[in-house]
Amino acid sequence: GEVTIRELFRNSLRMRADRVIVGEVRGAEALDMLQAMCAGQNGSLAILHASSPWHVIYRLETMILTTFSNMTAEMIYRQIASAVHLIVHQEQMRDGSRRITHITQVRGMEAGEILLDDIFAYDMQGVSPSGDVIGRWRASGITPSFYPTMIRSGIALPQEIFQRD
Repeated sequence: GEVTIRELFRNSLRMRADRVIVGEVRGAEALDMLQAMCAGQNGSLAILHASSPWHVIYRLETMILTTFSNMTAEMIYRQIASAVHLIVHQEQMRDGSRRITHITQVRGMEAGEILLDDIFAYDMQGVSPSGDVIGRWRASGITPSFYPTMIRSGIALPQEIFQRD
């Protein structure tokens, strides 16, 4: 009577939803998720555990390779590069709080490698006397490649927020 995440995910695609959210990607559903994102499921969201934005890429690769041994790393990277636009990475700080530490765009592929650019990164500057982490966001100076799409969609972020700190 088991119903897997993969079966639920595939059935959700048949319902032609505007948005697909996968609570946690752990295995074979990683490839289904990427293929759905490539096939026009705009606004999809998936959660997976990784220690950095780069490790998100490596985890996706590993999940797919362990399930589909006939795929090469380059085939998987092409799927990731065309499907994933943004990685939002959260970490648990020394004080136990959780903070978004990276907002990273997937810019594409070059020479068989995925290109990642941090748009924003959290700069931990120290710890307060009460033990709370002190820090601030820093912009890298890179305007995301999808910025024109945001503007066309009615998300009016001023371009100045992307200027290097």
